Amino acid sequence: MTVKIDKKIVGYRVIKDDASDAQAAPAETQAQPVQMNEYIARPDFLLGTTYKIKPPIAEHAMYITINDILLNEDTDHESRQPYEVFINSKSMEHFQWVIALTRVISAVFRKGGDVTFLVEELRSVYDPNGGYFKKGGVFMPSLVAEIGAVIEKHMKAIGLIESDELGDVAKRVLAEKRAEFESRQSTNDDTTGDYPSNATLCGKCNTKAVIVMDGCATCLSCGDSKCG
Repeated sequence: MTVKIDKKIVGYRVIKDDASDAQAAPAETQAQPVQMNEYIARPDFLLGTTYKIKPPIAEHAMYITINDILLNEDTDHESRQPYEVFINSKSMEHFQWVIALTRVISAVFRKGGDVTFLVEELRSVYDPNGGYFKKGGVFMPSLVAEIGAVIEKHMKAIGLIESDELGDVAKRVLAEKRAEFESRQSTNDDTTGDYPSNATLCGKCNTKAVIVMDGCATCLSCGDSKCG
């Protein structure tokens, strides 16, 4: 709309919308959540968790410690992020590459962003001499892959990776199937570990826990079934 000015202009002022200013003010003053990045100084206190593994290819056990930093503490944006990793063992056989691996992983943790890709990269490493079965019948293609499995377990514990644990109903069904399968076996063909001795390897969870019942191959660990 055009307004014709008939008088001499002696001054002017800008009229603001008070309502819009009131809404914009909180947005400007609201603190932005701190995201993980390499410039965050290491605090004096970190939350740490230590995991013990005993690969059959190693003479001594290995202790994997993952320290986490707490960001945006006591706010709605509070999160726990991995900050560094250490691996300790009496065995000096793998000392050099273990130190190098922990430094690279720690650097990736401090870089920030989505660090869950590390799990897939580590678990995809295969030993040319062949892998091994850890306790419980879970197949590990290499020692590096087992380290990746530990990091995956830790990320699930702090909520970075969504846990795919079975529900109570699924666990009960699997327990009933296992009990039924074992009852059909003779005394000489009983279980030798966590799962039946004649179980085969599951392609989904890499656990030697697949049995065949009524013509249907079912994994007693993760519940994967060829029959749906």
